[in-house]
Amino acid sequence: MARTTSLYKVLEVREQEKDQAQLNRVQAVEQFEQIAQQLYEQLKAKETAEERLANKMKQEFTIDKMIVQSRYIDNLSNKIISLQHHVQQARLKMEQAQDLLNEAHIEVKKIEKMIEIREAELAEEEELAEAALMDEMSMRQYNKQFEK
Repeated sequence: MARTTSLYKVLEVREQEKDQAQLNRVQAVEQFEQIAQQLYEQLKAKETAEERLANKMKQEFTIDKMIVQSRYIDNLSNKIISLQHHVQQARLKMEQAQDLLNEAHIEVKKIEKMIEIREAELAEEEELAEAALMDEMSMRQYNKQFEK
């Protein structure tokens, strides 16, 4: 068991790293969802503004109102372009966090497998030592029978 103690310590560290990677992934997903929601809302607002402008174009309205509405749509378009960039960055960050989580999970599994192998080796060594002890005890008992 002494040979696996260090592996258990390494496993504990790797599990902490995995937990941190999981937390980072969750935060990255939440950030992505927030930015994507903002983008959706801006796209919806632009669509609504464009529909309103199209409806007003069918009716009589002033040039000033048309200019104001067009500027509003242009501002929304600029915000959308900016948000699209932020969504791409958030998606990349989310994917990187997922990759780190996968790597951490693999590392934990490797350490768990190493512990399993070491414990199996120790159990086998114990069985061999026990068998050797039993053989020695049997030999002593056998020799005692002939010494009498």
